[in-house]
Amino acid sequence: MRRIHIVGRKNSGKTTLVTELVRYFSKRGRRVGTIKHTHHHHELDTPGKDSHLHREAGACAVGVLSRKLTAVFRPVDPDEPTADRYAALAPSFHDCDFVLVEGDLQTEAVKLEVWRAAVGNEPLALTHQSIRAVVTDDDAELPPVPVPVWRRSDIEALAQQIDRLLEAPRTEHP
Repeated sequence: MRRIHIVGRKNSGKTTLVTELVRYFSKRGRRVGTIKHTHHHHELDTPGKDSHLHREAGACAVGVLSRKLTAVFRPVDPDEPTADRYAALAPSFHDCDFVLVEGDLQTEAVKLEVWRAAVGNEPLALTHQSIRAVVTDDDAELPPVPVPVWRRSDIEALAQQIDRLLEAPRTEHP
């Protein structure tokens, strides 16, 4: 599964950027999958519903099929490496040209950081070597970073940069 992670601090604009990129690529015939990564613990399934009861009873996987959506809930060992979890999701994204993952600084994958001066934090790129570029329109306030800085407002140019990253040899990205 070819994937690029969009990372950044809270309220940096990750979700907005991911949705704009998905719209841009989709209008051009690209099939883009997305994954939202969170380090917060919350229940994705609805407690009290049948699927949740099945899982609570011990099912190792629970599927939900409706007229418009398909979902699978799989309990995981919290010590399981994240890379294994992405590999387990890969079959569900087999028909995607690539996947944009919102978040997950800890995995070994190509990452782009969304940075906004208003958030008030140092760029993550200063301490995370896996970040390949900082995406911002606040470059005047951006401290010097060891990676390229890409314009946030130029979605077309940003999409071209993402295409270049996706075309890189497989050894450079998962």
